[in-house]
Amino acid sequence: MHVSMATSAGRAGRPNEDFVGAVPGAAVLLDGAGIPGTESICSHGVAWYTHRLGGALLGRLSRDDGRDLVAILASAIDETAAEHRDTCDLTNPGSPQATVVIVRAHRGRLDHLLLADSFLVLDQVRGGPQVRTDEREVTARRVCSAPLDGVPRGTREYDRIRDSCVEALRARRNQPGGYWIAKDDPRAAEEAVTGSRPLDDLNGVALLSNGASRIVSPYGLTDWSGVADLLGAHGPAEIIRRVRQAEAGARGGPDAPVPDDATVAHCTHLG
Repeated sequence: MHVSMATSAGRAGRPNEDFVGAVPGAAVLLDGAGIPGTESICSHGVAWYTHRLGGALLGRLSRDDGRDLVAILASAIDETAAEHRDTCDLTNPGSPQATVVIVRAHRGRLDHLLLADSFLVLDQVRGGPQVRTDEREVTARRVCSAPLDGVPRGTREYDRIRDSCVEALRARRNQPGGYWIAKDDPRAAEEAVTGSRPLDDLNGVALLSNGASRIVSPYGLTDWSGVADLLGAHGPAEIIRRVRQAEAGARGGPDAPVPDDATVAHCTHLG
């Protein structure tokens, strides 16, 4: 497997909370999440968490023993939690957490796992790209944000309702009927979206963090077929360059998204 990667922090002066890495036959991408300025909850921070969890995953994948990806993720979450359980409040909703995407070529098949809302693009030999993601967080966010519809931004009422929406979303994290993300409980791995495809069915695969996926939505610069074409012609850095260009053009607008960390891994020559 040949893997090319690119990553970019969303804002200068802040650490990149994404993680991407590869070992022979496998690649992982994590998109970190947490609440800024909560050092009293976890002194280490989100970037530390994603790098520790990503490293734990790569160490297990490097053994190339075909172990189930769910079991690999569960043990990596447990190991990472143990590293700071005695010093940090891991049960707090604001403690560090991360989305996870794993791909592994093994015995003629590509196994994959997704937990939370990063993206996996399967570049199929026939039928164009197939996009996989875990939509449960997006669905929960949409439900929890519904009370904000029609409330004017910048008002006290908007801020009050927004705060209650945030609390409602946190209450659904790693709960049945809500959404699942890597944090402190290894049982979250059992809720991951998994699958397997014959390697012969695929030209390649791409892993994208939420920040990189903005090239498709909300910016609409291309579709997923276009993403596959851009990766083949110019590599992962071009995806991020175009996202940053779109962010610069939208800056200052009332609905402009806050720039996010953006990361892409492109895997080819899978066999």
